[in-house]
Amino acid sequence: MSKRGRVFIVSGPSGCGKSTVLGEVFRHYKNYHFSVSATTRAPRPGERDGVEYFFISEEKFDDMVEKGQFLEHARYAKCSYGTPRGPVEEKLSQGVDVFMDIEVQGARQVKAAMPEAVSIFIAPPGLEELERRLRGRATDSEEKIRLRLETARTELAEAPRYDHLVVNDDCKRAAGEILDIINNA
Repeated sequence: MSKRGRVFIVSGPSGCGKSTVLGEVFRHYKNYHFSVSATTRAPRPGERDGVEYFFISEEKFDDMVEKGQFLEHARYAKCSYGTPRGPVEEKLSQGVDVFMDIEVQGARQVKAAMPEAVSIFIAPPGLEELERRLRGRATDSEEKIRLRLETARTELAEAPRYDHLVVNDDCKRAAGEILDIINNA
């Protein structure tokens, strides 16, 4: 029987650089599957269905919740997000490590269901820098930026619940720290 894969939960406020840091991690670590979440939010420019997210309707999302097809699910910034259960279980059974980029509510759900999961919180160097990054994206309205900053304050308060805290003040350094966590898990 092959070794079962491990689950790595990665959370952090919108705009903290999770995708950039994980991209750097994945340049050096190959035995992974990046779990694609489902969401009811509209795609951002350049995002593709089934690659960055599965973009689905609220009705389809609710149906999947009712059928128990999510490992975790939550509402965030007025949209629903969830991790489809099937692909995660399939990869773990194949001995592949699964990385989940999920918000704090979902992370608590996964950690409760899978206590062996390794949780990593990526934090920005400060709220001012986070606001600069969010504004620099030029993808969100002023109201959406304000909501994301309010949510970030709440999320940052959850960081002590995670197994590891990584401050993204330098992408390569933060990625190196995560690679050390993976190698020692």
